[in-house]
Amino acid sequence: MSLWIKTRFVAFDTRIDGALSFFFQHWGKTKFMVAMSKKAQYFGLEKLFLKGPKAFVYFFIFYLIRDTILYIVIPICFATLVD
Repeated sequence: MSLWIKTRFVAFDTRIDGALSFFFQHWGKTKFMVAMSKKAQYFGLEKLFLKGPKAFVYFFIFYLIRDTILYIVIPICFATLVD
């Protein structure tokens, strides 16, 4: 059953040019964060920092806030609701 669902999802995703997989891959990220991730992969972190220290710091602050909410705050809230 899961293989059928996966093939349907992939077929639909290719029909809409990969928009669904892009959404699931970049959920919760701003356009700035996606662009900086690509630049970090291309230049490397040291060269990216040397190009623009202020943007580099904002990039990591955004990721820190997003990951803190996703991986710490939400699970703690969920655990207290379940308990």
